[in-house]
Amino acid sequence: MATLELPALEERLGYRFVQHALLEQAVTHRSHGAIHNERLEFLGDAVLNCAIAQILFQKYARLDEGDLSRLRANLVKQQSLADIAERLVLSDFLRLGEGEMKSGGFRRPSILADTMEAIFGAIFLDSGFDAARGVIGKLFDPVLKSVDPKTLGKDSKTLLQEYLQAKRLALPVYTVVETRGAAHNQEFEVECSIPKLDISVRGTGRSRRAAEQSAAKQAFEAAQQAMHPARRSRRKPAAMSATVHDGADGEAKPADGAEAAHAAPAAERPAAQATKPAPPPSTASAAADDAADAHATPATTGNPA
Repeated sequence: MATLELPALEERLGYRFVQHALLEQAVTHRSHGAIHNERLEFLGDAVLNCAIAQILFQKYARLDEGDLSRLRANLVKQQSLADIAERLVLSDFLRLGEGEMKSGGFRRPSILADTMEAIFGAIFLDSGFDAARGVIGKLFDPVLKSVDPKTLGKDSKTLLQEYLQAKRLALPVYTVVETRGAAHNQEFEVECSIPKLDISVRGTGRSRRAAEQSAAKQAFEAAQQAMHPARRSRRKPAAMSATVHDGADGEAKPADGAEAAHAAPAAERPAAQATKPAPPPSTASAAADDAADAHATPATTGNPA
């Protein structure tokens, strides 16, 4: 395809090649000619794994070997590399054979990911490991900032699938709703639905997989909210028969409404029953409010699974 000159790619990578032929080879697919990027891809794969391993080792001091390995595997997989390639709009620089270009190879995740690895291998040959690690660290920085060590870098589709399986629910259904734009610059819109939870959301991306990931992220968040809605606080009213105690002699007195409903005016009571005056309304009311507060249920929020 190669619609842009390679210096523009160097600008996006943040690295200037000394041997420009290495970058030219790195973006050349085997369908284009005899000199292609497969050997550079082999080398770049090893460089990428080593660089990411070093970055994770320094960043996550508390993770053990097993968790570090799983996190690295999720970061260096094909889709992660393809996402970075899309961010760089790498398809504008690919050199593909005519047949591969017509079949849409410029947006195929496998070709994009392989080319990224070839570029890392080319930088390693051009300037050594430190230079390659610097470029890799910069390109992966947005990904590393969003990584949750608890999920070990799993993508949204994987997280959603595992969550639904744990809840014994059917897997989500992905449907391509619309494809927009010219063949070399398409945008996909994908719907992700979970019928059991009545969830249907849409995501967009430059590839079908990217759009599915976008939709899955929204569906995962919606599923968590549907399965664990926030509980509203409910305040229990004070019982009509609740009693408060007079601080002077411990005599039980009806609280608030109970007192108003049952207390007779002092003048109408027999002398024996009117020996002690009722406490001032303000005192009884305050005590009843304290009793109500003591029985109120605090607001709680469900923890997401």
